[in-house]
Amino acid sequence: MLTGFNFDIDLSVWNHRVIAERERFYIGILRPDGIYHSYHGVNRNGNAGTLLYVHGNGAGAYAKARDCVTIAELTEAFIRGQVTFDEVLELVKRKRVTYAPDATMQALLSDIHGRALIIEPGLGCRQEPGKYALMTNYSLISPESTRKFILPGDDRYERARQRLEACGDLSVSEAFRLLDEVRMEGKWATRVSFVYSAAEQAVYYRCPEKIEKFSFI
Repeated sequence: MLTGFNFDIDLSVWNHRVIAERERFYIGILRPDGIYHSYHGVNRNGNAGTLLYVHGNGAGAYAKARDCVTIAELTEAFIRGQVTFDEVLELVKRKRVTYAPDATMQALLSDIHGRALIIEPGLGCRQEPGKYALMTNYSLISPESTRKFILPGDDRYERARQRLEACGDLSVSEAFRLLDEVRMEGKWATRVSFVYSAAEQAVYYRCPEKIEKFSFI
């Protein structure tokens, strides 16, 4: 089981760094509280998660209430290993998942067994039943709600899906080639790419060009 991710960010707005700890590997994003938050990464136990910016909808608006949890809080707790995949499945039944106070985002969470869950605040969640799961910067649960925001030529999701449908099991190097095919350039260029191998309990990451390896073993 492999988990891959392209981290695209505007360097004039956001500060980030790759952080490798004993229990988790993540791309930390500096927030106003002075902490590099783990919104994109993987835990030693195999929990992997990522947040992607999306044009929001009113139903997912932030609300400070006991029956609500933000998508940022939930994703970071999952990457920290504070909640399991099964606990997330139960939590999204009991609580309303909202956007963060200052950002509209959606998430893809997966575990060591390859189970994957897409969570889109205000639109719901969907457990992906197939051999692979994909996430992008527009809605997959309600495509029409964000279709007008897709830029001309942005077919990364479709190209990645076609590639995955046509191939068998991927190696780490093949996973990087797929990430290269859909990487971004320009202002929101891909700054870090990483591939987590559950079998090896290791993360391979490239930042910016050379591929490094971090092992949890």
